[in-house]
Amino acid sequence: FVGCGVMASAIGMDKEVSKRLARDAGIPIVPYVSVRAGEFERDPDAVSARVERELGMPVFVKPVTMGSSVGVHKVKALGDLRAALADAFRYDPKVLIEKAIPAREVELAALESRVPGEPARVSGSGEIVPHHEFYSYEAKYLDENGAALKLPSGLPAAQEARARDIAARAFAALECEGMARVDLFLDRDKGDFYLNEINTIPGFTSISMYPKMWEVSGLPYTALLTVLVEL
Repeated sequence: FVGCGVMASAIGMDKEVSKRLARDAGIPIVPYVSVRAGEFERDPDAVSARVERELGMPVFVKPVTMGSSVGVHKVKALGDLRAALADAFRYDPKVLIEKAIPAREVELAALESRVPGEPARVSGSGEIVPHHEFYSYEAKYLDENGAALKLPSGLPAAQEARARDIAARAFAALECEGMARVDLFLDRDKGDFYLNEINTIPGFTSISMYPKMWEVSGLPYTALLTVLVEL
């Protein structure tokens, strides 16, 4: 096989552990708290109070190891938090509660350098433009018009450079090999980037975002396959 090994993929699948490692590496992340099922069952009011104190509203509630936005809820009022958590805990014994920011969703493709010790190569960025309130499961899979893909993203040069730098640093911090897709949030109001998550096994059909980002960056599909095999 090509790409990331067991450790990087396990890290990438746990949204909270990956954020911890990113934070320790100085990579910006959105403020969050994590809660385990037993903690919630024992004292749900204390969990709500902590979220209100540390994050405020609105927030996103996410099972930490699910993909495809399964079990994800945007909570706008504190009174709705308990129901969202109860649903998220159906999928995972640990849940991430993340401050909701007015964000654009920017993606980049990272590729291990052929030169040992050099930072990963990073493609130009693409942007997911959801037509729903956020990039939900429905927007991804059930509504054929649920989202548009903007490729290239058209970010100004300075922002593009910043996004690429964060992607390369995240690739290294999470012990990635071969390839990974790095998903960032771009705050619409402040212009700041935050690491959302890293996908160590990105979609890889000829129309998937990972190879398409490389294609518009000058590395065609067949050449990309060759690089991965050689790595």
